[in-house]
Amino acid sequence: MTHDGASRDDGRGPAATGAVAAPVPRGAAGRARLAVLALLGSVLVPLVAAGLRSVLWALLGIAALALGAVGLWWALSHTGAVRVLGTVLAVAAPAAVLALYGAFGMLVPALVSLALWSLAAVSARTALGARHAAARHPGRSVAVPPRAPWVLMNPRSGGGKVGRFRLVEKAEAAGCRVVLLDGSRDVTELARQAVAEGADLLAVAGGDGTQALVAEVAARHDLPFLVIPAGTRNHFALDLGLDRDDPAKALDALAHGTEIRVDLGYAADRVFVNNASFGVYAFVVTEPEYRDAKAATTLSRLPALLTGEDAPRLTLRADGTRVDGLQALLVSNNAYGRAVDAAHPGRRERLDTGLLGVVCVRVAGAAQAADLVARGPRSPSLIRLTTGEAVVASGTDTLPVGIDGEHVVLPSPVVCRIAPGALRVRVPHRRSAVPRAAATDWPSVVRLALGRASPARERGRDRGRGGKAPAP
Repeated sequence: MTHDGASRDDGRGPAATGAVAAPVPRGAAGRARLAVLALLGSVLVPLVAAGLRSVLWALLGIAALALGAVGLWWALSHTGAVRVLGTVLAVAAPAAVLALYGAFGMLVPALVSLALWSLAAVSARTALGARHAAARHPGRSVAVPPRAPWVLMNPRSGGGKVGRFRLVEKAEAAGCRVVLLDGSRDVTELARQAVAEGADLLAVAGGDGTQALVAEVAARHDLPFLVIPAGTRNHFALDLGLDRDDPAKALDALAHGTEIRVDLGYAADRVFVNNASFGVYAFVVTEPEYRDAKAATTLSRLPALLTGEDAPRLTLRADGTRVDGLQALLVSNNAYGRAVDAAHPGRRERLDTGLLGVVCVRVAGAAQAADLVARGPRSPSLIRLTTGEAVVASGTDTLPVGIDGEHVVLPSPVVCRIAPGALRVRVPHRRSAVPRAAATDWPSVVRLALGRASPARERGRDRGRGGKAPAP
């Protein structure tokens, strides 16, 4: 088991080959220089405005956030007068500090410093991402076009993207047999029937839940799988580098595509391409009223789920480690680059590490809520690790689980595992860069700004650490 999103190198996948040296892309060094200058500016602006007292102002801001977190915890975990008091504190603490900033002339420097820090972070990411994208495209082989591609399309996904982008007509023009999902037929059975009738590629235009069901059939029969991002979020497509704003572009992979292998996650016998969520979130969304009144249902259920006698308390077992008393737990198909929740996940740098990502939250009271806000990833209330298998249990016989947006109930304990390289995915030659890790590699940014970094040297550094150049 490894912590903080570390991955292992098993020699698989396209990233292990094709390490062709590439020049630094035009503009990457300039963005790196902008990132370094903006980072220095974010430190210098408050120092110039208030000298060493700027440290005290920064601490005051952190204290306000911590008090706001205490108020938010009271508002979410209690009812009645305590909830009202918590709401007032959550709003009043940050507002009071902003008022003090304004009264002592620190509001504008603070905002300028925050803007410069944001500019530095964005510039650093784009500089590293551009360099990484240039290094990963050379040396890719062309996949043989399928003879009998089959596509399942959900006309209701993504607010009707299938119709808006004329995906049926475009897929049929590309030689695909298209089946429309009407809600009365089982997705898995449709995919199995397509294989029995001779389909040599399976594709889905729909949400991640439907993608996962068909991906399992494709993996079982070792057939290539094509993702057409026609759902609402399509996080799997995002991490594959596909264009979610124009799902029809994914069809380019049929005639001019590249094939890669990615992992699949399992929660018991259910496949997930993104994640399986346990705990508070999974309990709330199983309520019948949730779809029609999300906010009201969440607020009414949270006090009992967070502090009530029947509040879910999960246990995680992974590679000999046991963690008890968890309120929320997310198991992902490869690690996310930052702490996530099920509704707003981050990005995965790779989809081929052969490891599950696990994020656990354990907050027992207002003090721990404040500590989580103040310390972030360093807080003991937030536990992150990577592992090949994770067992999730509770004091009940069953567990509600959110699997790629689909909410199911599974027998407890639930064994989550990963199948390395199980899925063959067909992707277009031209796609966006896969994200780098959420924690910005500032030493690499500085080297790039000084003109001392090259993709070839960076890949050599990756191999020296026992890792592969990032790729999906």
